[in-house]
Amino acid sequence: MTEGDAESRAETPELLWRMMNGIYQEPRIERQAVTATKDKTGPRTDRLMEEVLRRENLFRALKRVQRNKGAPGIDGMTVEQLPGHLKEHWPRIRKQLLEATYMPLPVRSKDLPKPDGGSRMLGIPVVLDRFIGQAVLQVLTPIFDPHFSEHSYGFRPGRSAVQAVKQAQVYIQAGYRWVVDLDLEKFFDRVNHDILMNRVARRIEDKRLLKLIRRYLEAGMMIGGVVEQHREGTAQGSPLSPLLSNVLLDDLDKELSRRGHVYCRYADDCNTYVRSKKAAERVMASITKFLEQRLKLKVNRSKSAVARPWERKFLGYTVTIERKARLKPAKGSIKRTKDRIRQITGRRARGRNIRKVIGDLNQYLSGWFNYFRLSEVKQSFITLDQWIRRRLRKLLWRQWKKPKTRYKKMVQLGVKPFRAKKAAAGGRGPWYNAGASHMHAAVPNRLLEKWGLLSLVQKHRRLTLPIR
Repeated sequence: MTEGDAESRAETPELLWRMMNGIYQEPRIERQAVTATKDKTGPRTDRLMEEVLRRENLFRALKRVQRNKGAPGIDGMTVEQLPGHLKEHWPRIRKQLLEATYMPLPVRSKDLPKPDGGSRMLGIPVVLDRFIGQAVLQVLTPIFDPHFSEHSYGFRPGRSAVQAVKQAQVYIQAGYRWVVDLDLEKFFDRVNHDILMNRVARRIEDKRLLKLIRRYLEAGMMIGGVVEQHREGTAQGSPLSPLLSNVLLDDLDKELSRRGHVYCRYADDCNTYVRSKKAAERVMASITKFLEQRLKLKVNRSKSAVARPWERKFLGYTVTIERKARLKPAKGSIKRTKDRIRQITGRRARGRNIRKVIGDLNQYLSGWFNYFRLSEVKQSFITLDQWIRRRLRKLLWRQWKKPKTRYKKMVQLGVKPFRAKKAAAGGRGPWYNAGASHMHAAVPNRLLEKWGLLSLVQKHRRLTLPIR
């Protein structure tokens, strides 16, 4: 161990503690990016563990883990407890990492429902492993990312799902009116460790780091108190999983590019665009063979399809049938949005003030609109706005409960007594009354707007107004 390494080892525990207590200020050091080049003047990829354990890198990793928060792993340690643990144990952990003897703990399993049915298994690593994994990720990203395809948009710096959707629209407008929509069955659960590590080792020479990544892959998952060893797959809760998925699927990108295809890939969601149905069927067959034989992944044939782009969705969007191919939210996206709004305005909202319910609703709708702001079809927003207002009127009708209360509230809100009495005494259900004229008169759109309800149509209109 060099003198500099010994000094760093001695300082790091106290440094991390000072970081957490706001004493330490990160130094402004211009560092050369780590790349995969073997130029003798650049960083060496056989000494990357030292880069991982560098003070500035650890500082960034700690801050990111704190920002992401997240649930505890199998040891029960929270993000808030991590600094104290590092202060006490970091010299031992650092020594184990440098000597390649560190053993990650198994991940905690958690079933999450999928939007289109079924469930997926999420693996939650312990906080310490998330911290180390994040430090590794920050060193590996600048090595691998520059070599990824320009058609890959998922989990990459400066790239997003919105960019992928826009590029897909460009291809469709250019005349690629058939899509090969490939769905990989339980991709994160089926990653072959040997194939993946072979791809990682193409650019990484540090045996200690390669051994650590392999151990993370094989750490196992605790299910019902029993640890099941991993023979394939990556834990979706690990900071390294997104990068490793891109490393493996980069072979798919290179193959599609070699064949001259235009495509967009976001993680395991890949759409290839062609000009004819015959070509699409040929691509579907050959790429399925490539994925299953070369990368040992399984294509879900029931969810994959050769179709027109307006018959499929990509990252929540679909397109209109005309040549211009305008973007709009897919039907499945609208359905999931309505399900979430039902939760916000459902039973748990009956005893709450309507303005607070609207506040929760606005928080969700702002994020939803921010993602679907690319939509060029206003009707989707008009229909959703109308449905949301009816949901709120239904909530009020339920809150008023008794006919006497309904009569009193409607009169207070400006409905004529005779009309209010007739409506309150009617035997119709809440959804009918929410759409009836008496509730529109009692709670008009302008009143909901006064209470603070966000209008998707108005946000869309402001977004599309020409700048003067």
